[in-house]
Amino acid sequence: MSNNTQILPLHRDLDVVGPAREASMPIGALLVEAGRITGDEAEKIHEYQKKVGLPFGEAGISMGLLTDEDVRQALARQFGQASISPDAGLGKDLVAAYEPDSPAVEHLRSLRAQLMLRWFENGSDQSALAIVSPGSGEGRSYITANLAVLFSQMGKRTLVIDADLRKPRQHRIFGLPGKVGLSALLAGRAGAEVMCDIPQLPGLTVLPAGVLPPNPQELLSRPAFQRLVQSLRGMYEVILVDTPAASAWADAGTVAARAGAALMVTCRDRSSMPRVIKLSEDLREFGVSVVGAVLNGAGAVA
Repeated sequence: MSNNTQILPLHRDLDVVGPAREASMPIGALLVEAGRITGDEAEKIHEYQKKVGLPFGEAGISMGLLTDEDVRQALARQFGQASISPDAGLGKDLVAAYEPDSPAVEHLRSLRAQLMLRWFENGSDQSALAIVSPGSGEGRSYITANLAVLFSQMGKRTLVIDADLRKPRQHRIFGLPGKVGLSALLAGRAGAEVMCDIPQLPGLTVLPAGVLPPNPQELLSRPAFQRLVQSLRGMYEVILVDTPAASAWADAGTVAARAGAALMVTCRDRSSMPRVIKLSEDLREFGVSVVGAVLNGAGAVA
């Protein structure tokens, strides 16, 4: 593909009305839409509710038509909290959705708040953030995916780009085929159809890595990747970009330079401090703002 080939703009419907719409829907309508009860059963619960003076969910449970889990899921949707059932087909790494009240997720919420203040609230030019770390197994994909869930829960139009064209994980975390994605888009062999909305998580879209190319560094260095990121800035309020280990490949620096900023991930008892320092210095030489750091696996976010 020529460097002058235009693969953008990507035309997508970005009217993300899921959370606002669900907040205005009564719990009975949400349960019917989710297939938990039929319209007739909802009417029966409503009639019984009026007689006994119970909330709709409690009335349905007492009639044996609903379970506690049914009601919990509906309330989560109504109040905009990402909460998914264990059989939703998503990876267990998504603790922000499976275990929203856990201490780990509370630490991630604290990180989300810091990132909003330090980066994402400063305009559309600062909507992209690369998630980087020196070595493998330090939690980049985990942090990327869970932060994405939490940002979408805020009502932010959120995109995850899996730019790890070496050992991608986001397609597995989000239960996607992952056969076509970023690599095909950059090679000019695919378009907006590679963007995957996650139905269980309204407002969240994933661009998987796709087929592993023989030339990942060259693909990411092409102007097409820069144009892609620039175009997506106007479509999403939060763009989180997963990257490969920086100490093994040069891709992370290239991706972070296109994003303009990076979040550094380190792992307790695993990360090498000299490598962390070198990566931080390299990013700054590329003109990348390091907006924060995470100590993963330590029971807290720093």
